[in-house]
Amino acid sequence: MLKNGFTVVLEKKPTETVTIQASVKTGSNNEDKRINGISHFIEHMLFEGTCKRPNSHIIANEIESLGGELNAYTSNERTCFYVKVPKNHFDKALDIISDLVQNSIFDAKNVEKERKVILKEIDMHKDEPRFHQWILFYRILFKKHPAGLAPYGTVDAVKKMTRKDLSEHYHAHYVPNNMILSVVGDFDSKALGKIKINFEGFKQRDLCLRKEIVEPNKDKVEVLKEKRDILSSYMVLGYRAVSRLDKDSYVLDVIKSILGRGQSGKIFDEIRNKRGLAYEVGVHNEPCSDYGFFAVYLNTDKKNIPKAISLILKEFDGLQRLSKKELEEAKGFLIGQHILSNEDTRDLADELGFWESIKDSKLLDGYLKEIEKVSLNDVARVAKKYLTKNYALAVVEQSK
Repeated sequence: MLKNGFTVVLEKKPTETVTIQASVKTGSNNEDKRINGISHFIEHMLFEGTCKRPNSHIIANEIESLGGELNAYTSNERTCFYVKVPKNHFDKALDIISDLVQNSIFDAKNVEKERKVILKEIDMHKDEPRFHQWILFYRILFKKHPAGLAPYGTVDAVKKMTRKDLSEHYHAHYVPNNMILSVVGDFDSKALGKIKINFEGFKQRDLCLRKEIVEPNKDKVEVLKEKRDILSSYMVLGYRAVSRLDKDSYVLDVIKSILGRGQSGKIFDEIRNKRGLAYEVGVHNEPCSDYGFFAVYLNTDKKNIPKAISLILKEFDGLQRLSKKELEEAKGFLIGQHILSNEDTRDLADELGFWESIKDSKLLDGYLKEIEKVSLNDVARVAKKYLTKNYALAVVEQSK
């Protein structure tokens, strides 16, 4: 950590690329309905110009002319910016990342231009049931926690945001003591010194921390449906779960693998392979800093939704009778996927940023050990505790 509170995580790997990612510990969970989407709006604006690089074309071209990647994303908890380049262009990547996060000018004309772009992006998500089903799911699952807000915002909020709103939110959250720089790849011994030089003028500020919010227990089935003129219905069935710092989150990862890995997971096999009820079937476990959720999603004809729900609940119940072989196969999948995904400097930089944002990037090193510890008793206990009959169901349903 630098003197100004700026956290730096360095992971040296013998690769031909290097990724530098700046993770700002703010997202839609730090918003309310009035400014919902402001983190995402700021994400867009940081690509629109600095004093040194006055427009988006100059910024993008400096990286793309090297064959590199420059991009960003906004989630509930983080706003992240990354550059991935051939390793000999480390200095250029660092210069651009440091310039973007520290020196955005928020030009008024660009604010209006990006407002239009973001409104079209919101429309795109609404038009696509595969995206919109999740917005409905978050809405029904989280009544008090801001995780119920969409990271890209609402039309009403985005239309009303002012340049002043953006600037104030930026200066409140884009501060060194609220940011993490994760660097992965084949960088040299001078990397840390270069980072210090690029961020030495970054001023630390007091943070306004979000209060922890506890959702009430769910004691009944809750359903939210929205009818559309579409050819297939889309559904998400799930539950609130635990944060990543809770040991049960690792058990839920294993359960996710048992039920939903690739094309051999139990739910995929039952719903698609054996019965042909759906094309897309998946299982998702999302453990975050102070909340989590576990969900199954699929698309099918609306007449098949009751059958699909019955099959899903049956597989949840079957976790009480899992075999040792099935458990080991599920662990093997997670271990292999973990190794494969972390071969990529971009994915690993993001993972390190995530773990550091919730507590400590070194926890990533112990992930596989936690997976190995999971027992049959753990699976049965966690399934019984979280995967109950009191589920939340979101459906984007065919109108005919």
